[in-house]
Amino acid sequence: MLALQERIEAELQSNPVLELRDPGVDEEAPPQREEEAEQTGERDLVIDPDNGSSEGFERLAEFVDEYGSEFVNSVAPGRPRPPAGERDRKLDAMANAPAPEQSLDEYLLQQWAFVETGEKVRSAGQLIITFVDEDGYLRTPLEELAKQSKSQVSLADLRTALALVQTLEPPGVGARDLRECLLLQLTAEAAAGADVSLEMDLVRRFLRDIEMNRLPQIARRTGRTLQQIKAAIEGLSRLNPRPGSLVGTRAAPTITPDVMIDVLADGQVSIMLPEGNQPTLHISKLYRRMVRDRSTDRAARQFIVRNIRSAQWLISAIQQRRETVRRVVEEVFKVQRRFLDDGQEALKPLPMSDVAAKVGVHVATVSRAVAGKYVQTPVGIYPLRMFFSGGTTTSDGQDLAWDAVKFKLREIIAAEDKSRPLNDDALAEELKKHGPNIARRTVAKYRKLLGIAPARRRRQY
Repeated sequence: MLALQERIEAELQSNPVLELRDPGVDEEAPPQREEEAEQTGERDLVIDPDNGSSEGFERLAEFVDEYGSEFVNSVAPGRPRPPAGERDRKLDAMANAPAPEQSLDEYLLQQWAFVETGEKVRSAGQLIITFVDEDGYLRTPLEELAKQSKSQVSLADLRTALALVQTLEPPGVGARDLRECLLLQLTAEAAAGADVSLEMDLVRRFLRDIEMNRLPQIARRTGRTLQQIKAAIEGLSRLNPRPGSLVGTRAAPTITPDVMIDVLADGQVSIMLPEGNQPTLHISKLYRRMVRDRSTDRAARQFIVRNIRSAQWLISAIQQRRETVRRVVEEVFKVQRRFLDDGQEALKPLPMSDVAAKVGVHVATVSRAVAGKYVQTPVGIYPLRMFFSGGTTTSDGQDLAWDAVKFKLREIIAAEDKSRPLNDDALAEELKKHGPNIARRTVAKYRKLLGIAPARRRRQY
């Protein structure tokens, strides 16, 4: 939808015959301004530089005499004077727009300005800050920074500066890897009086073992109880592995549904393509009259005809887009009707080629029609492409989409005994009980796609 709006804006800028009409405006109603101009004999103030006529300049002089010189500066030709006391809406919008958010390097440089150090170390610190990424890490080695520096910053100055940069807020910034990032945050907690000695030991020696969930081995090697190890890991989980993300916010993309689906009381599916407040396009009546007028200059008429054809193509393309999306969605939910009641578990296999054949278009047209579009349903908002996939057949002959298999797999893992989690073979057997008979390697593939760890790392002690 956003891409379409940008395309419309570009065409409106380049095509003078294309106009916007707000919803509810009668297409055949003549513009009020044109009617008034014909009745009162008013004319727009237009200075034609080509014919050298003095008439326009005389009219301009009359306006200046009557209204004052500010008329020329405040009212451009063709632009109505704003009513008295009315503020400029564009200026108000600019004044009320939120200030741009502070970036991480700006935030760090502000703090760095108050750090007491020598000029060489100060320059080295500024260089380091410019290389800190948005997550708060310094990924570039200091040796490489020394080579790239135009001011010939020494490696010793860079090391001194890095230690100072790592004392800035937020804690953990300037770290070169995850281990250093966590240690910097734990050091800040220790300086505030917290006892984090076990946590620091775990980060220094057992980070890989924590990742692999080897808690009993960690307990034996540290001489601590399993409960102490679990409590320390719980404390580590409160640290931020991406400290740079604490500065500013990352705007989440807004999803505007292109299609809205509802189930009526009688069970029928209602499909609506919302237009929102987007006005409709139409071709200017003024230019349509000009092209029919025999007195219109030939070159001007050709120009108008060319732009009218371009406008007609865009209007037709938008209507065709809406109709194609509607027909595709109708065919999709003839197959995926149960999804509207039962959710992802009820998804069926649906190749795009099947929908293309029913709609009567090429499969590439269906692919373009659903790309980047979302549908709002009674069970949530989903990408339209999600409803197209292959699948498998259950033991009772029921077709089941791969997304439905993944949904069931996630459901089984969520309900497992965490002290004895199911391995991939056991997961395949559980899936078989619910219908789909798939191989262990397929289970492992889908588990990884879902971001679910293997059994040994899901085990809770």
